[in-house]
Amino acid sequence: MSNLWKTKSIKSLQEEAQDVGGLSKTLGARALISLGVGAIIGAGLFSLTGITAAENAGPAVILSFIFAAIGCAFAGLCYAEFASMIPVAGSAYTYSYATMGEFVAWVIGWDLVLEYALASAAVSASWSQYVAKLFSQFGIAIPKEFLYGPWEGGLVNLPAVFIVCILSLLLIKGIRESALMNNILVVLKVSVVVLFIVLGWNFINHANHVPFIPTNEGEEMLKSGDIGLLDFFRSDFYGRYGWSGVLRGAGVLFFAFIGFDAVSTAAQEAKNPQRNMPIGIIGSLIICTILYVLFSYVLTGLENYTVFKDDASPVATAFAKTGYTFINSSMTLAIVAGYTTVILVMLMGQSRVFYSMSTDGLLPKFFSELHPKNKTPWKTNLVFLVFVSILAGFVPISELGHMVSIGTLFAFTLVCLGVIVMRKTHPDMKRSFKTPLVPLVPMLGIIICVLLMAGLPLKSWERLGIWLAIGLIVYFLYGKNHSKLNNDKK
Repeated sequence: MSNLWKTKSIKSLQEEAQDVGGLSKTLGARALISLGVGAIIGAGLFSLTGITAAENAGPAVILSFIFAAIGCAFAGLCYAEFASMIPVAGSAYTYSYATMGEFVAWVIGWDLVLEYALASAAVSASWSQYVAKLFSQFGIAIPKEFLYGPWEGGLVNLPAVFIVCILSLLLIKGIRESALMNNILVVLKVSVVVLFIVLGWNFINHANHVPFIPTNEGEEMLKSGDIGLLDFFRSDFYGRYGWSGVLRGAGVLFFAFIGFDAVSTAAQEAKNPQRNMPIGIIGSLIICTILYVLFSYVLTGLENYTVFKDDASPVATAFAKTGYTFINSSMTLAIVAGYTTVILVMLMGQSRVFYSMSTDGLLPKFFSELHPKNKTPWKTNLVFLVFVSILAGFVPISELGHMVSIGTLFAFTLVCLGVIVMRKTHPDMKRSFKTPLVPLVPMLGIIICVLLMAGLPLKSWERLGIWLAIGLIVYFLYGKNHSKLNNDKK
């Protein structure tokens, strides 16, 4: 049992990062920032902002974004330190292996795979709705049975399956080609966000921001003593506006920030990772936070937040108030392009995590076999092509979003904890980037992440528990017995 907590040496990880026969090193700082922005700005901004405003926070969804960003900032600083020290594919999985041992690494790696797979599927499902809207603007109607899965009254979400397959094949082609496409689409996406903010600003109706934090009946009952704190947490009032709604909104909107951690999965493909990885992680997080706050302010100012309930395309609904209907088609096209980059980076992230777990022997060698020409884990890409296609084609997006958020928060918590552990176990090790104010910053990151996890629905916890239980079965039946570290196979 002691082998469960055995850590992988930093020296061996750094040697792995220098392996010239491994993944191709082609990504510079700008490409890494673009990967981060490409992964972050997507369904969380264009779809979940309106839904979260309507169901949880009202106009105070702005505060939800800020709280989520603060938690991400603490975690991002910890990710940046690890990524500069250990520039190996695998992200939080690799960092946990170096600090807390193989068992924790397996748990977080298994969690990351679920996070990226569900994120890819959720964004693909939302992508298909915008594609349908784009087609309808040109008089082409996609039958409903091919836009929704069986639980939503259809047969299969065919456009979602299509985009997952195309992008998986692009990733097999090579990281350079994938990054080039991502850069082009990111420019289009950010242009749309800026255009929405600039053109919409003059049409803001400030009456839509009143009340800024809608009243929560349960919180009022709590203040008057008519209900106890525990009963309030258990009631339907919790998370339905008020400050509890802002907190729950922040937990839900964490989905909108996943992406900067995906940058760390590309560490082994980065040029000069000691310098460029922190720039990519922190730079993308700062840019996206500013855009998110401005975007949500304009969105809730153009239209009353209650209108966005069950609206999968709140951007189009709000932008109709401006009268600039002549650019609706181009805006929808750019949103589709933006969603595409998110799916691309998420698919890349999950394949790199499985690649790292396979190179450590915890998964079959099949998952770490590189394409002889393209130097990509192509067999892993094919496996996830099938897995994510099934999720995207048949599972409703509403069932996917919360699961992604809780998986992300769990990963962030362990990375923050890992920095504290690493400072104790390797205090003199050279760090190209150092997280400031340790242990305060990582502790704040842990506290915020745990609070946001607590605000998510119970079903999210139950499903995470089921997934992790499956992972434990796989680990004890295969991973533990084939681990290179525990079998002394360097």
